[in-house]
Order: sequence, then C-alpha cells, then structure tokens
Amino acid sequence: MTPAPTLAFPRSQRQLLGSVIDSSTSLLAEQTHDIVRFAMGAPNEDLMPIAALDDAFASQRSGRFDYGDSAGEPRLREQILRLVGETEVATTDDRLLVTTGGMQGLDLAFKLCVDPGDLVIVEAPTYTNGNATALSYGAEVIGAPTDAHGLIVDGLPEIVARAGRTPKAIYTIPNFQNPMGVTLTRERRVRLLELAERWGAMIIEDDPYGLLRFGGEHVASFAEIAPGHPLVFQVRTFSKTIAPGLRVGWIDVDPELRQLAISAKQAMDTCTGVPAQNAVAMFLENGHLAPHIERLKPIYRERKIAMRRELERAFGDRAVATDPDGGFFLWVTFAGALESIDTEALFTDALAEGVAYIPGPAFTTDGSMRNSLRLCFATSSPERIAEGVDRLARAAALAVPGAGLPTVGGSS
Repeated sequence: MTPAPTLAFPRSQRQLLGSVIDSSTSLLAEQTHDIVRFAMGAPNEDLMPIAALDDAFASQRSGRFDYGDSAGEPRLREQILRLVGETEVATTDDRLLVTTGGMQGLDLAFKLCVDPGDLVIVEAPTYTNGNATALSYGAEVIGAPTDAHGLIVDGLPEIVARAGRTPKAIYTIPNFQNPMGVTLTRERRVRLLELAERWGAMIIEDDPYGLLRFGGEHVASFAEIAPGHPLVFQVRTFSKTIAPGLRVGWIDVDPELRQLAISAKQAMDTCTGVPAQNAVAMFLENGHLAPHIERLKPIYRERKIAMRRELERAFGDRAVATDPDGGFFLWVTFAGALESIDTEALFTDALAEGVAYIPGPAFTTDGSMRNSLRLCFATSSPERIAEGVDRLARAAALAVPGAGLPTVGGSS
C-alpha cells in the first residue's frame, strides 16, 4: 500500500505558540476537586452586569442576526466615540474599527505593522498572547526590562544598538500592566513617543484595564499626550469592563491604516458578531457602564489589598508582590529561602493543593523569570483569596522543605 502523503506545514506554523493562559481554562475544567482560580484574568460572573446584558440582548429586534458593517455597527461606534471623549480625548469615526475582542485588535496590529524578520520590542514580562501574536507573524521579539514604573524606556536605545537595527513595533500595556500591574509614567510615555518617531516604529498600545483605576492619580494616555498620532495603534476591549464572553473591542488608528485594517478584518471574520455589538451599544446607551465600573473599583481594591495581606501572612518576605493602582493582577516573585522555586514545576503541586496561577516564564520570550508567577485578584472574594494563598503556601512548603514558612490555615 502506498503510504499516505505527509502534509508539509509552512515554516510560519512553527511559531504558532498558543496561549498558556487560555489553555488553563480547559485544564481547570478537567479538575474534579475545588480550585481557587487565580489564573485567568477575568471577573467572576457575580461582578458581570448579567441582568442589564440580558435585557439588551432580549430587546433586539429586526436585523439582529444579519451580517454587519465590517467597521462595526454604527450605533456602537457612536457610543465608543462618546466613551472615548469622556474618558480620554475625543477621536473620530474614521479612526475606529470594532474588533472581535482585544485579541483581534492585537492580531490586526501585528499583521499590518510587522513583516517576517522585523524586530518587535515588548515589555519583559508581558502578556503571553501579545508575544505569541508577534511571533506568529515572524517577528523577532526582544523583551525590555520593566520596573515599578513600567517599561524602562531609557534602556531601549541600548537594546536597539545591540540588535543592530531599529524596531518596527513596540508593544506596551501602559496601564496596570499584564502581568505586573504596574503603570507607565507620563514621562516615559513622552520619551517612548520620541523614540518611536526617531525609529519610525509603531507603538502598539494595549489598554484593557485603563478604566479600572481604584487608586493613585490618572496618568495621561498617549492619545492625551499626542492626539491622533499616526504611530500609535490603540487596542481596546470591553472584555475586562463588561464581560469577556462578549468578544467586543475596538482599535483607534490613523484613518489610512484603518482602511487596511477593515480589509484585513474582512478576510478574518467579515464582521464582529452583530447581536453582541448591539447589546453592548444598548448597554452604553442606557448609561450602565459608568455605574458598573464605579461598583467594581472598590471591590477590586479590597481584593488587591486582601491578596497582598494574605501573601504577607503566609510567606512573609519570601514572596515579593507588586502593588497596582488598578486592573486585575499581582506579580509575585519568590525570594530568600524560596528563591529556587520554579513556578512551572510548582504548578502541578499547586493544582493538586487546589489553587491555579500562571507561571512567570509564560510571560517571557526566553523562558526566564522562573521564580515568579501571576495571580489574578479580581475573580475571588477575600475569603477565597485567603484559602488560595494558603494552598499556594502548602505547595511551596512541599517544594522547599524547611524553608521556614509561617503556619498557614486561615486569615489572621
């Protein structure tokens, strides 16, 4: 019998890495025991405006299941224009394109701005799906260090000099960064714009969390600093502010680039789901977003404080956590007697103990930051956070016997 021919996949297929974060959803669904879920970056269902969304979906009538405008439903674009004008700086309809979630916005950004072999600078650590999307288009991705004030922008010229060429794109999450929770200062944003202009590099600004500030002072966005700048590709989403399952977001870009993005989107999915667009539009038209976000802010602040408190109780100085002013995440780095912990290896024991997180190497380009991990505080109540941290501490004690961890077993 003649053997079946072997399919030769394109070389680009080798760079399709998938998402450690998204894969965790399937992994958790397979577990039969109780899991405290610090892994996925999403609100719990009790924090989603389910009743208002149900009303919005139920009230739709004619045309709700038709194809829609590839640029987005006009009523939704109108509401996005109003929202952006109220929260940042006014934009125009010829800059907007509604996307199927923030991830499609990132896909369009890298598709339009990056050719195979181009240099892309990302934050280290950064959102794993951002890295994966850049790599899927053949980019050479280099991570740049971050600190408590975000990307260390003044270090970029040295990175570029070592690379021997300038970047085509710089990917940044400026507000309550994923995974660290840190915020890029205004001074660094101004400097990044200067470098982008010098190099002709696109700043891909991914901002899912900007509206979720529960502490500190507002930091001007790139749009507020340089309105309509042609080298800023803004990616936004309603996934973190309303509900992730809606898969509705948008991009705000130079009008010429927007036309290319529409053509690219038409080759992907024709249009973002019309029922979800109309539901979000009605949710915004009815004035639900602002009070909903105001409800979320104190809850997320309470949960962040609870998680930092419980980490201090359970680990003392053996775990160092960031202290964000908004968003969903803490970045935790094991130190002292626990510095040798590999969070990828620890994950199996932690899951067996009943707690899930995302290991640090998932957010890097080189598999480094092995003694760090990301915890989402937004999903869990303070009581569940205490239980989850106890479980994490038990797993750490198994990994490093004799590390001198304080006794765990409940919040003090």
